[in-house]
Amino acid sequence: MENKTELYTLVLSGLSDLPSLQLPLFLVFLLVYLMTLTGNLLIVLLICTDSHLQTPMYFFLGTLACLDMGYSSVTIPRMLLDLLTQKKKISLEACITQIFFIMFFVVSECSLLAVMSYDRYVAICHSLHYTQIMHWKACVLLVLGVLIFSMLYTLVHVLLLLKLTFCRLTPLQSFFCDVPQLLLVSCSDTFINVLLILITAIVIGGGIFVLTFCPYIIILNTIMKMQSKAMRSKAFSTCSSHLTVVFIFYGTALFSYFHPNAKDHSAVDTVVSVFYAVLTPLVNPLIYSLRNKILKISLKRAVRRLLHI
Repeated sequence: MENKTELYTLVLSGLSDLPSLQLPLFLVFLLVYLMTLTGNLLIVLLICTDSHLQTPMYFFLGTLACLDMGYSSVTIPRMLLDLLTQKKKISLEACITQIFFIMFFVVSECSLLAVMSYDRYVAICHSLHYTQIMHWKACVLLVLGVLIFSMLYTLVHVLLLLKLTFCRLTPLQSFFCDVPQLLLVSCSDTFINVLLILITAIVIGGGIFVLTFCPYIIILNTIMKMQSKAMRSKAFSTCSSHLTVVFIFYGTALFSYFHPNAKDHSAVDTVVSVFYAVLTPLVNPLIYSLRNKILKISLKRAVRRLLHI
């Protein structure tokens, strides 16, 4: 007969069971975390202090940087603690809390990328009316709408998780708490949870996916009709950074959650999870800063101002 004793403490499998790797991994990911915070915070500070960057495009970019800082702060500090102490235990309440914030930041970023696609569509396809359409009130309302939607979406999933009982001693095959892994250690009926995940992934996730990529069909058509080569090059450059971030985000997310045999965790899954949860928030500011001339110029101005102080 299966043991139905309710668990209040869960175990994370972590990145590695080898004691000799714990300290090197801790140092590497501590450096990654500090670089992530520094890169994203630098973008936020540049946007807030440079009047040339106080436009809708950079407002959304600054919001994305804040979400990346929040997302990395939910996963990496906990991972660093486990690497340092090698305990890898987490209370059920802390696990569900981590899931809440991870889902909130992921859905917020996913939705914000769709908003940024719309912003690029208006800027390129309706450039003469850009300031009338993408005024500050509209930008703020779009971001607020993203945050409220993400909060409500996350609450529905988390409230259903709180009704489950967890009694299996199987470790969560990850270095952070995630809904699919948590459902595997539940001894309750998880049919409703799984059904909700599938429905929301297809309807809401599919809808956000379409809203993110469909504008680029019109954008590319508009760019191809431009007679000036310089205008085409400028239009492509404003979209390339965003598209790169979108492909990285969706590519790693789709592999993490929808690849075949998702239950059979492997080293490849761990690597993809690290990239998805740890490296993506680091890569985003690098992509935008390296491919954006205006950000580079703003950074040079900021450095010159600091040197003259």
